[in-house]
Amino acid sequence: MTSRFAELVIDCHDPERLAAFWCEVLDFKVIERAQGKVEIGSWVPTVEEVRARQMPPTLVFIQVPEGKTVKNRLHLDVSPIDDSTDNEVTRLLGLGAAKVDVGQGSGRRWVVMADPEGNEFDVMRTLAPSES
Repeated sequence: MTSRFAELVIDCHDPERLAAFWCEVLDFKVIERAQGKVEIGSWVPTVEEVRARQMPPTLVFIQVPEGKTVKNRLHLDVSPIDDSTDNEVTRLLGLGAAKVDVGQGSGRRWVVMADPEGNEFDVMRTLAPSES
């Protein structure tokens, strides 16, 4: 007997706004909407596909009344696939992200950012092919 990592749920004030932000960041699509809930992903999950193999999890944004008060205990890491890390950080700033300091110190190879509701995430090294 096993389980599958199927979705990551993120509490927020405005599910539509955060889903739109993360769709732009990850090139995901909205796959389900309900009152106070938006699910996004790179694929439309079916029970059969999830049972057959490990598939990328979806992100589910759930509306909650309380705000974020402390540093996340869990966060996403993203890697640009077709540009430099610096250019991706600039793009994400334009989408509404912010650079944040969570005590990471200087000289890191990643950039700590926050989405429009303050949820931290890291922009890691680029996965773009090098121009050699």
